[in-house]
Amino acid sequence: MANKEEKTFESALGHTPGKEKTSNIGAQSAARIRRIRKQKVNEQQLIQGILSGNKTYLSKAITFIESDATKHDALVQKIIEACLPKANQSVRVGITGVPGVGKSTFIEAFGNYLTQLGKKVAVLAVDPTSSISKGSILGDKTRMEELVKNPNAFIRPTASGSSLGGVARKTRESIILCEAAGYDVILIETVGVGQSETIVHSMTDFFLLLKLAGAGDELQGIKRGIIEMADAIIINKADGNNKKPAQKAKVEFNRALHLYPQKKSKWKPKVKLCSALHNEGVDEIWKMLSEYFTKTKENEFFFYNRKEQNKFWLIQSIDDQLKRNFYGSEVIKKELEVQLKKIDNNTTTPFEAANYLLGLKTNLDK
Repeated sequence: MANKEEKTFESALGHTPGKEKTSNIGAQSAARIRRIRKQKVNEQQLIQGILSGNKTYLSKAITFIESDATKHDALVQKIIEACLPKANQSVRVGITGVPGVGKSTFIEAFGNYLTQLGKKVAVLAVDPTSSISKGSILGDKTRMEELVKNPNAFIRPTASGSSLGGVARKTRESIILCEAAGYDVILIETVGVGQSETIVHSMTDFFLLLKLAGAGDELQGIKRGIIEMADAIIINKADGNNKKPAQKAKVEFNRALHLYPQKKSKWKPKVKLCSALHNEGVDEIWKMLSEYFTKTKENEFFFYNRKEQNKFWLIQSIDDQLKRNFYGSEVIKKELEVQLKKIDNNTTTPFEAANYLLGLKTNLDK
């Protein structure tokens, strides 16, 4: 019988039969990370750790940012205030697409390519939260096996919660922390629900839409909405037998884009082919993004857009705070249950209940 010290537990997610399991980090690094995680929070140590680019401190700070506990609010505010002067030195790229389009594979190939150019890349990957169990898989680190080991890359999977557009409520604050930590390219991967991606568009400098050829996706591209927001369309998995359908889809998307009015940025959206699995076309995509950033900085749209992002964050912050104040009230929590029962019994309407609860909160705040 094995001693207790000899027992180990392996995750099924990280094991491939027939392949020897290798450690992503050394034993000393693992021990150091465990020590930092167990340490009592020191505000200045946390801030200095972020500013020096320490991934463990950065992760720890983002955990506080994502917390709904009001006891962390003061600490989070101090962290953000300390990081703001060091932020805004990156480019922010939103990446979306339907499930199965290959977002994780593309981000890994793209991220590795950027680090080869000397860039530091942060990936804020948002995983969908189940509306039934309220749980998330948070499996992006397992899907990006190479990028997660890259010393110049940082991957942070986050549960989407109830956020509109599949972007976590605290993503904007996480962007600021990543920028302060020295990451100059921020990639924001969204859930890819395809209907309400307005939030990611409103917090990024470039909006990248991944598409598939031969999946009925071409006709969807002719519709307005998400295509109208895209600064570029990437047809992924353009390899093997799918090469010809991808080229055909490229022509159709180009035709569709001619139907849309000119963007404020004066940028004409482009359609590119890519095979992330084989690292084909990735360099052309970065070249295209670089052209966009050069053009929009010259015509000053880049800076105008950053101001618009700040305005959007202001409105979102107010909305978030109002919701937290309302639903965080113990009185409201109890009265909400009462009103829900009344709706079940048909003794009130949703509108009457809402007016009553809002009026009650107003009186409580006086």
